[in-house]
Amino acid sequence: MRIELRVCEHCYEREHGEERRQDVVRDMVRCAERIREHKDVIDLEAVHIRMVRDDEPGKPEALPVVTASIHEDQVMINDTQLATEGEDGTMLVYPNPPDILTVLARNVDEISTGLNRDVSVDLSAAGAELLSS
Repeated sequence: MRIELRVCEHCYEREHGEERRQDVVRDMVRCAERIREHKDVIDLEAVHIRMVRDDEPGKPEALPVVTASIHEDQVMINDTQLATEGEDGTMLVYPNPPDILTVLARNVDEISTGLNRDVSVDLSAAGAELLSS
């Protein structure tokens, strides 16, 4: 299984977007980094983290799938998304930040269980609130 997290580089760098979104994007990246550190514990082949810029929205690094939304009759490629590929080649894509953070946090929890120690990530207040709702 492989996963690829794509996030807006500008939000991650706190160059635009609201502070709450920036915090959640940073939480996603921290979770993905933790998963990458311990990917063997949950049998992941690879964990990719891609910072997406304005001139290349949604462009994949390793998994050939992107998500889009329709906004004011225009198709917009989502810059923040999580793509997963199962061993059988099945792809799942999560375009919504609450879903992305939930999937990543569950993987971190699974790693903690597999290692019999806490490897959780300290989430921002916005990220913790998102997971609790």
